[in-house]
Amino acid sequence: MSQGPPGAALAPLTAGGSDAVLTRLMALHPKIIDLTLDRVWRLLARMGDPQDRLPPVVHVAGTNGKGSTVAMLRAGLEAGGQRVHAYTSPHLVRFHERIRLAGTLIEEPALMALLERCEAANGPEQITYFEITTVAALVAMSETQADWTLLEVGLGGRLDATNVVLPRLSVITPVSMDHEAYLGDTLAAIAGEKAGILKLGVPAVIATQTPEAMAVIQARAAEVGAPLSIAGRDWRIRETAEGMRFEMGTDSLDLPRPALPGSHQVQNAGTALAALNLLKAGSPQGAVSGATWPGRLQRLTEGPFAAMMPEGVTLWLDGGHNPAAGQALATHFASRQGGGDGRLRVVAGMLDTKDAGRFAAPLAPLVAQAATVTIPDAPASLSAETLAEAFSGAGLKATPTGGLTEAMRAVAGASETGDDVLVCGSLYLAGAVLGAEVGR
Repeated sequence: MSQGPPGAALAPLTAGGSDAVLTRLMALHPKIIDLTLDRVWRLLARMGDPQDRLPPVVHVAGTNGKGSTVAMLRAGLEAGGQRVHAYTSPHLVRFHERIRLAGTLIEEPALMALLERCEAANGPEQITYFEITTVAALVAMSETQADWTLLEVGLGGRLDATNVVLPRLSVITPVSMDHEAYLGDTLAAIAGEKAGILKLGVPAVIATQTPEAMAVIQARAAEVGAPLSIAGRDWRIRETAEGMRFEMGTDSLDLPRPALPGSHQVQNAGTALAALNLLKAGSPQGAVSGATWPGRLQRLTEGPFAAMMPEGVTLWLDGGHNPAAGQALATHFASRQGGGDGRLRVVAGMLDTKDAGRFAAPLAPLVAQAATVTIPDAPASLSAETLAEAFSGAGLKATPTGGLTEAMRAVAGASETGDDVLVCGSLYLAGAVLGAEVGR
């Protein structure tokens, strides 16, 4: 998950409004990412310390599954009659997607006024785009009544701009390799950054982890005195013939499989259910059945790209971009294909900060055809040619194309009834696809 805006990869809807303010805010710091909390604390103080006036906070960190877990938490709390703020990133089409106030996406007049207030308070001093917009979100949520606040970490945890709250509950989803340039090049180092959200006396739900990551998280929890509720020890989730079963303490609950597709969502559901259990709030049924999360194994049925697909061909969109995401996608499509009979066709674009070969390797046995693209308006995108070479080196033979439309036509033309077409590799690419689907 990038702190930088897919807004940088998508043209503004208008020449003015909040898009113009956001463009100005991007110029306040020479870097998109510069991990420190000093600038955030400075602006928060100028804005009256909104982080101290939020409804009870659930703070969610991790490498994979953060957004899905937040989506299920929100669905569960709202199904239980609660009003919920949510701050997530990045957005896919418009910045407004990042800030949800008491269940409703922030409206344009409110967003523009909010951004201008923060811009004026900050003045010309350096601050990153993610830092100043996070402060804006905290201000908005502090000024709107709700029962809960859900905060998704942008990058890492310890020095992330969201790590300025004393939450009611912390959550760490599975930790894996990603953003090594900022978080460290070992799983232990990355886990240490994620564990930086743990606070004195604040309980935390910990999803299934590798032993290396779990050891770091447990050590940090012991240092700060954070009681942990750990997957496999304190709670369990498993698939059953009818759906899935969640167990925590003396509680046992049979539920349908999550509405979000993919077998990995069962584990994300378990994390959300454990959190709701500790919060003593929300509806478990609502959490698993009511959640939606665009750009994550999203099935596209309308729009120009969906219209290109022959009858009986299913079009999917997923913004996952690291090796763990590649494995999750492979597991999902192997299940759909009965073990993998080459009925998957891929359109991919990736940033040059990602390990394209390790992302592609799990998918290679399933793929009949792959077309690569340079992500539109994304300066950090790998070229279609470079990405095709990386994929081919990992055993997934790929052909570079001139753009999304050409790539989609190529895979649609070769597809047959029963095939799946997957657009994947980057949330920036997912945003470009969704922007095209809604006529951006």
